[in-house]
Amino acid sequence: MTTTSTASPVLRGGEWLLQATDAAAAFTPEKQSDEHRLIGRTAQEFVDNEVLPVLDRLEQKDWDLARTLVRRSGDLGLLGVDAPEVYGGVALDKVTSLVISEKMARSASFGAAFGAQANLTVVPLVLFGTEAQKKKYLPRLLTGELVGAYGLSETGSGSDALGARTRATRQADGSFVINGEKMWITNGGFADLFVVFAKVEDRGAGSPGENNAQFTAFLVERGFGVKSGKEEHKMGLHGSSTTALIFQDVKVPAENVLGEIGKGHKVAFNVLNFARFKLGAMCEGGATGVIAESAKYAATRRQFNTPIASFGAIKHKIGEMVVKSYAIESLLYRTAGLVDASIAATPHEPTDGAPALNAFEEYAVEASIAKVFGSEVLDYVLDENIQIHGGNGFVKDYPAERHYRDARVNRIFEGTNEINRLLIPGMLIRRALKGDLPLIPAAKALQDELLGPPAMPSMDDGVLADERAAVAAFKKTALMVLGLAMQTFGPKLTDEQEVLMHAADILIEVFAAESALLRAEAAARSNSPKAALHVAAARVFVNDAALRVDASARQALAATVDGDTLRTMLAGLRRLLKVTPINTAALRRTLADEAVSKGGYPFA
Repeated sequence: MTTTSTASPVLRGGEWLLQATDAAAAFTPEKQSDEHRLIGRTAQEFVDNEVLPVLDRLEQKDWDLARTLVRRSGDLGLLGVDAPEVYGGVALDKVTSLVISEKMARSASFGAAFGAQANLTVVPLVLFGTEAQKKKYLPRLLTGELVGAYGLSETGSGSDALGARTRATRQADGSFVINGEKMWITNGGFADLFVVFAKVEDRGAGSPGENNAQFTAFLVERGFGVKSGKEEHKMGLHGSSTTALIFQDVKVPAENVLGEIGKGHKVAFNVLNFARFKLGAMCEGGATGVIAESAKYAATRRQFNTPIASFGAIKHKIGEMVVKSYAIESLLYRTAGLVDASIAATPHEPTDGAPALNAFEEYAVEASIAKVFGSEVLDYVLDENIQIHGGNGFVKDYPAERHYRDARVNRIFEGTNEINRLLIPGMLIRRALKGDLPLIPAAKALQDELLGPPAMPSMDDGVLADERAAVAAFKKTALMVLGLAMQTFGPKLTDEQEVLMHAADILIEVFAAESALLRAEAAARSNSPKAALHVAAARVFVNDAALRVDASARQALAATVDGDTLRTMLAGLRRLLKVTPINTAALRRTLADEAVSKGGYPFA
């Protein structure tokens, strides 16, 4: 079994905000094992040789072909990475899951079908299924004989998942009859098994219709009577099936309750934590893959008798694509390492899913960050890819326009980016109020620091010393904004969504910037042949993050206080964020030249 490890005690979720991390403790792409790389090559060759050549057929809704490809991914062991061997899985670590997700991004449509199977059907069964359920369904899901889908969203309950109207009425024999409709279900047109969420109704002794509806997950076979609606006409992902699911008196046996009655939210939200992380990985894989298209096109496209790759404006675009991709890649591998270390630190049997469940609950904040940041980096990269292609990026003769259409849904999938932005600071605040994260004492200590005399400048003059100081300042800025918001609004902070969104943006920048910094530090320490490129990418990201952190902090502070208090807080912000700008143009040019020379992402 491939495993990862860190040299230091494992940080709990969100603790990176309150303490420094040594570069040696962070897992990076460069620390992948030979097995990780072999599995990555297997997945990439599968997509390149078996999926992409038939993409046109998938986009013509050939679902028999889609089933064949799902089965083929099962033959290769790609569906079983997160499942125990006893059920036919291969039980590998979460870095391996990340690697496979990266490679599946090369075909977004099939990647969606694969994700619905491996992430949204297999994972809930592994984490919440009974032994009988696992034995019955997992072996056939892992071979691809059965195709799965996940039924959570409804027309009236997208982000508000617990507002579902689908009902499961308990019968005298203990079974349930489900009525309702689910919307936007990936694999909906041809799946055999559905993870479905409904509210259980138990009729009481009171007035007719009185009930206590309990949100619950069920395993529902198509043969129970599930009907699919028409295929949706979508902006993108034309090669994946997306339909409504219709339940009209669908009888489900009592033994097909997944998890506990009334605990469907635990199934839904914990599965989404894992799915958000893996969606971030697919977005990162898409971004790094498209850099190759941009670099190769820019090298061959000539204007004014010169390859456009030689123009500074194009170098800026490619360089920035590399920088953003480097940051999200660093963030994802760091998070995977934390999750794997947490699981490894918990003694458990191979069939016990509790440590993985607990780990993704612990790192739910990081999963939401990965989803938001990953989807927005991908959109940036794809937009610039079209711009580099010019008119050719707007026509179907080139894949640029398809990538662009396919990616737009990622900011909606697995909870919108707005919902996830609210969750990021919200979860940290809840942990702080419970005493699980010492955020409040840290915010008070920062307040005392700002009221005292300025600290002496750091004597650190090593590689990336300025960037280390900048990241430390970003963390203090996040504490300033969160602490002031909690102090000002108290329990009503949840109503101040604009403030929370700005706080989330700062937190995203902190985690991304530190992850990029740690990776570059590790490369510099090891005298990696690409150390200078690592340092360049980290320096550019941190430099520009300072501008974004400052802008978000100013917006948040101004929405929280005013008058003399605001002026005092802005003075404190200026004291914290003393980041001297660097020549990012030269560094981006270096990264762009390397991408063009290599014909792809420099760190692949």
